Amino acid sequence: MARALFSGFFYEVYLKEFHAHLYFDHTSLAIANEIVELAKSESIFSVGRLHEKNVGPHPMWSCQLLFETQDIKDAMLWLLINRRNLTWFIHPLSGDDLKDHSDYAIWMGEKYNLNLSMFN
Repeated sequence: MARALFSGFFYEVYLKEFHAHLYFDHTSLAIANEIVELAKSESIFSVGRLHEKNVGPHPMWSCQLLFETQDIKDAMLWLLINRRNLTWFIHPLSGDDLKDHSDYAIWMGEKYNLNLSMFN
């Protein structure tokens, strides 16, 4: 597993991997399932379950794809092309859950409010 060190003005952060959460609801479940099945054929992703309930800080049903930092370019392009008008919420795993889900977060599609209180 590769880890990347990134330096900012006053900090350094290691990003060891990323999560991409596909958001959907009962009206888009079939489309989400198609996207998830397609993702399973891509070697860069580890694909989680389709959750037909809110899990963790996520305000909608979701499915998590995990990818390594060195695969970010290919993963981001794949997510962009395979969005199908759904929302992707993407965040790194730096060891700081609050920052990962807020400051370091990337949205493709509609942005939703996460339940960040669980990280305090």
